[in-house]
Amino acid sequence: MQRRIVSLWFPRLSSDRVLRGRSVDGPFALTIHQSNTERLYCLNVEAEAQGLSRGMGFSDARAYCPDLQTRPADLQGDQRFLAALLRWAGKYSPWVGYEGNEGLVLDVTGASHLFGGEAGMLGDMRLRLMCAGVDVRIGLADTRGAAWGLARFGEGVAAKGGTGIALAGLPVAALRLEEKICTGLERLGVRTVQELRGLPRATVTRRFGNDVLLRLDQALGDRPEGVTPEAEVAPLAVRLTFPEPIGLSGDVLAGTERLLSQLCLRLKAEELGVRRLELTLRRVDQASQQVELRLARPLRDVESILPLFERGLSEVDAGFGIDQMRLEAVQAERLPARQLSHVEARSKDGVSDLITRLGSRIGLDNIHRMVPADSHIPERSFSIAAAAYSPAAGRWPVARPRPVVLFPPEGVAAEGRHPPKHFQWRRMRLTAAQVSGPERIAPEWWLPDENWRSGVRDYWRVETRQGRRLWMYHTPQAPGWYVQGEFA
Repeated sequence: MQRRIVSLWFPRLSSDRVLRGRSVDGPFALTIHQSNTERLYCLNVEAEAQGLSRGMGFSDARAYCPDLQTRPADLQGDQRFLAALLRWAGKYSPWVGYEGNEGLVLDVTGASHLFGGEAGMLGDMRLRLMCAGVDVRIGLADTRGAAWGLARFGEGVAAKGGTGIALAGLPVAALRLEEKICTGLERLGVRTVQELRGLPRATVTRRFGNDVLLRLDQALGDRPEGVTPEAEVAPLAVRLTFPEPIGLSGDVLAGTERLLSQLCLRLKAEELGVRRLELTLRRVDQASQQVELRLARPLRDVESILPLFERGLSEVDAGFGIDQMRLEAVQAERLPARQLSHVEARSKDGVSDLITRLGSRIGLDNIHRMVPADSHIPERSFSIAAAAYSPAAGRWPVARPRPVVLFPPEGVAAEGRHPPKHFQWRRMRLTAAQVSGPERIAPEWWLPDENWRSGVRDYWRVETRQGRRLWMYHTPQAPGWYVQGEFA
């Protein structure tokens, strides 16, 4: 039986995914940060009609098209969307694999008759994707390479046994060659696949290497190239069905413990730890309720996880009874077995468990910690991050001590380059007892911070007789004194 391969290319996968959930009138594009600048990543049809293209700088694009609407790209979201399309394509063939980050490849040998022939199958694909708001280019040929080229450079169907004829007029880029090789061939006057086939093979190999003839032979079918289907990953989930509905909180908790024991055994066998759990309770009226649990560190022991479910289960409305429970590890991380000893420190686990308990009440995203940042500017020397998803800094990389409390600069009426002996701050009259400094900090010219546009600052540590230990600075270019922090 003659092999038949389908290549699906989604030229606007990222923008189609975003626009499926929101309607936009006019040009729209997704942006991504590359080479220290914002660039266009994926555009809709209206944006391309305005002359914009992928890779263009964001500032240049706004100059060409002031009405351009943008949004940051989500590469992980695009991969999840492509994975969903891969599962959908399984209805046409069990042999479905990825073709880069924007395409799929299907081996539909012997399956097209189930959809009324090849034309009916391709028409059904196109119609369903169009209804889902996804733009697609489809290529069908005897080989994977030919289907790829047809989908991207000459959308259509190659007749059985007519791969060479279908590829003859396509550019050499349709053979999946690198851009520099395509440029080299075009400089020699070789622009189409037919012209490449007419060159001596030895000459092509000496000048461009083996990849050109390899791709040519794969596209023509002279060298085999298979389709490797993506292995379906079984979800980490367990289920429990009751012969009679339950409704007491103790029974629900006992069922949760039973499910959790089974799930932890699977996690231990695969050396995984769970970070996010989702418990689904199905009632006899077919309504479902979910109880979600997020953990600050990966766990797989029942004794530590089960008490954290009590708060969520206490708010469940059992209705006329619960007849099925399902527990799934939505997010898991590697947690290899480790050797325990009596000298091992476990304090870090205690902090993570405390964050987990607090997060079960107020949410893990609401518990923050400060982490050091690579900047000598006081306001930029730290960043705020979720404590559950960021490691604690063992030691802050600072050359000199910094105040415990940092606040916006507050002016002080004083003159001179040295700290004043007597000054007033926050309606308090203070007298300097001991000073140390200065520490000169220059602005970071590459960052647009208006507070530092005035120039350098000379910082001093000032201990007052009233017990206040202040962090003050003087601005030489525009003489003035300010208080920005307070030491313990």
